[in-house]
Amino acid sequence: MGYKLIGYVKLRDLKQMPPEDIKALDVMNISFGYLKEGKVGLNGREIYQEDIKRIKGINPDVKIVLSIGGWTAGGFSTAVKDDKGRALFVTSALETIREWDLDGIDIDWEYPCIGIAGIDWAKEDKENFTYLMQGLREGMDTLESEKRHYIVSIAAGGDAYFTRCTQMDKVAKYVDYVQLMTYDLRGGFSIVTGHHTGLYSNPEDLFESCTDKAVESFLQAGVPCHKIVIGAAFYSRLWKGVPDRNHGLMQAATSTGGYGPGYGDLMERFENKNGYQRYWDDEAKAPYLFNGENFISYDDKESLSCKAEYIKEKGLCGIMYWEYCLDTKRELTQFLREKLA
Repeated sequence: MGYKLIGYVKLRDLKQMPPEDIKALDVMNISFGYLKEGKVGLNGREIYQEDIKRIKGINPDVKIVLSIGGWTAGGFSTAVKDDKGRALFVTSALETIREWDLDGIDIDWEYPCIGIAGIDWAKEDKENFTYLMQGLREGMDTLESEKRHYIVSIAAGGDAYFTRCTQMDKVAKYVDYVQLMTYDLRGGFSIVTGHHTGLYSNPEDLFESCTDKAVESFLQAGVPCHKIVIGAAFYSRLWKGVPDRNHGLMQAATSTGGYGPGYGDLMERFENKNGYQRYWDDEAKAPYLFNGENFISYDDKESLSCKAEYIKEKGLCGIMYWEYCLDTKRELTQFLREKLA
């Protein structure tokens, strides 16, 4: 079985990718396209064409998929509330695929039935999300040829709230795979420090969110294991004002866990540097940093190795990461490829 390695890459970062990273990836999720007045699209065609020509020349097998959405990206609920809206969404998606010579569409709706990101929402999102994915799959099938398969995928919230608000057993029939955003599991909404992308939960932790729990939630919701992709973080979450107890782990801070440094910056200036000490939680299979006041949660090579082994043990589809540009050392993409072999 070949395990998929999928990376979210911003359009502007395509030209920065070295050949080794391009060869390592199975799928590049271009982030992000837009949804405007019910239509899907992407800006920057001339730049994109030049970059993709180079990338395809290096790795003809890599799939280029356009991701639509992201945190605070609204418009989904209104756009797909009826047959007419969904038809416009699908038609514009297919036109964008043909115009840009893409290999598929990734829907990153954060989240159906939930408006916490300040987006439009409705209780009918639960069914309409299914109808949208069905429409996309059927639309892609009209483009199919013997030589080319078009991908339909989603990025899903990494906890049971997403499975409660969707019909994943039905959605799973229409998508090639489901990418679990098993990061930000602790952070912006919590003052209690912990692992934002941990593989397992620590029994001593008040909160159980972790990659393994997310996988079990989606399996129970009807998504087969071979369609589940787990997520890795190339960035950190940082809490300030943390009591100097238990090396800062599972402590109430004076701040919520805001976005912290990216992986490259962590390696350059934080891990065992400038007063920060690296620690390892063997229960969660996750690293963290603490300097007596600030706590940082992140993924590194040790935790990514554990995630790769987990994928193999569970028979999952693969791993994806957010996001490429944060690994300024250009280490993790090739490292993950090796670990998934």
